[in-house]
Amino acid sequence: MRHPEHQYLDLMAHILDKGDRRVDRTGVGTLSVFGAMMRFDLGDGTAPILTTKRVYWKMAVKEMLWFLTGGTNIRPLLQDKVTIWTDWPLAAYRKATGEEISQTDFERRIVEDADFAARWGELGPVYGKQWRRWLGPDGVEHDQISALLHGLTHTPASRRLLFHAWNVPDIAAMALPPCHMVYQYHVTTDGRLNSLMFQRSCDLLLGAPFNFTGAVALQLMLAQQAGLTPGEFVWMGGDVHLYLNHLEQAREQLRREPRPFPRLSLARKPDSIDAYTIADFVLDGYDPHPPIKADVAV
Repeated sequence: MRHPEHQYLDLMAHILDKGDRRVDRTGVGTLSVFGAMMRFDLGDGTAPILTTKRVYWKMAVKEMLWFLTGGTNIRPLLQDKVTIWTDWPLAAYRKATGEEISQTDFERRIVEDADFAARWGELGPVYGKQWRRWLGPDGVEHDQISALLHGLTHTPASRRLLFHAWNVPDIAAMALPPCHMVYQYHVTTDGRLNSLMFQRSCDLLLGAPFNFTGAVALQLMLAQQAGLTPGEFVWMGGDVHLYLNHLEQAREQLRREPRPFPRLSLARKPDSIDAYTIADFVLDGYDPHPPIKADVAV
């Protein structure tokens, strides 16, 4: 049986061969294709944490746990050694003040100074706000995650088991509009929880590996809380691209052979979806190739 990671590698090779060369929002430029799908079976306990380069999986899971708090400030992430959201507030700070502060110094100030963090660490109404605190026109907040769990438990055959973050009135205030914008769930008659994540925009080299990991971590938590077992994870991409300064890194990754996927499991069952910590996630058998470094396009 062909290794499931080849779905990712085949898509990467297809973009390198057939991608449309485009000028993008960041100014870096991309090779882009439109419309892609991958499917991964979680039923045997494995998770699609890529092996052709090291994925810092704990960062991805910590990010997902932060989304679930409903938070929109990078300070808790930085306190947990997660730096993947710094680029956007750092760019905003440099533009507003003219100060060419280093990323390290900026992150240190965010961690050490709560007032500075409140002013400069805020990302706007990004993922967590929309998932847990979507504000309706009547002033009522809607917790989409709690509603989803209620549906998984009480109406598992529903076709409305989903949540999303594309809140049109809030988009202009977001540091970055949601890329992984829709999550939909499907419960089989034998109690398996399938998930589908639609990503409108996908940085295939840097973003997708984190997105796979975070989405699967969420699927495991939801399945456990609803008394289900993990089924398939389905990923769908709209504009899937490689940045032009990532092409050599992509070619390097394509020269590597996939190794067996690791097993991802939960060490305990907390009382609620809000009570998980990174210590609850156990990864076994992860033996990836070395990391591949590349710059994030902001």
